[in-house]
Amino acid sequence: MYTGYVLIEGKNPVFECLESGATIDKIMIYKGTTEQGLVGKIKQSGVAYQFVDKAVLDRVSKTTNHQGFIAFVTNYLYYTLDDIIEKAYKKGSQPLILILDGIEDPHNFGNIVRTAECMGVDGIIIPKNRSVSVNETVVRVSAGATSHIHISKVVNVNHEIERLKEKGFWIFAAEAGGLEVAQTNMNGPIAIIMGGENTGVHQLTRQLADARISIPMHGKINSLNVANAAAMILYEINRQRTSK
Repeated sequence: MYTGYVLIEGKNPVFECLESGATIDKIMIYKGTTEQGLVGKIKQSGVAYQFVDKAVLDRVSKTTNHQGFIAFVTNYLYYTLDDIIEKAYKKGSQPLILILDGIEDPHNFGNIVRTAECMGVDGIIIPKNRSVSVNETVVRVSAGATSHIHISKVVNVNHEIERLKEKGFWIFAAEAGGLEVAQTNMNGPIAIIMGGENTGVHQLTRQLADARISIPMHGKINSLNVANAAAMILYEINRQRTSK
């Protein structure tokens, strides 16, 4: 469930928020701040941040005591991987999980969530850092699908992939040059890894996959938007699982 943001304001509160491991969507920083230690910690955390004028912080602030730092902490209730697997097997279906390896654009994320919900995906895994969180844009673009699909935000995607493999899941990385998805058996417990817009599937994550799958293309542009690619792959999985 998503109910908006909680604003954490001030140097020490933002520092403690980072230390606590809270799900932070972004941090606004006064462009003239001298608190370089905190700025460095924010940069190292992988949380999205932006430098803004003091007037912007003053306008956003609810306390008038922001001290040059405001963190937007999401109120979305994330699930665990165990929650997702339990839900999948209770449905009596073949579990299907989507792993998003560093999606940064909320419009892409929202579109993927909407498609995933329509195509019967049981849950989505995203990394805690260097990835968009469930925010207002994601909820809006997903047309409310975030309320109907379990999303898990994890510290280490590769660790969760290892856990899935231990539980009998077959892992596919969506990448060019892989097996044609329509010619690959997509039945049984599976997880699909979709890479980030600029990075693709990270090397260590790709190495954990059991196989690579791809979409055959015949145009002059050799890549698809990640949301479009996810839609095509999920449609093919759905087609295989529902065809008589």
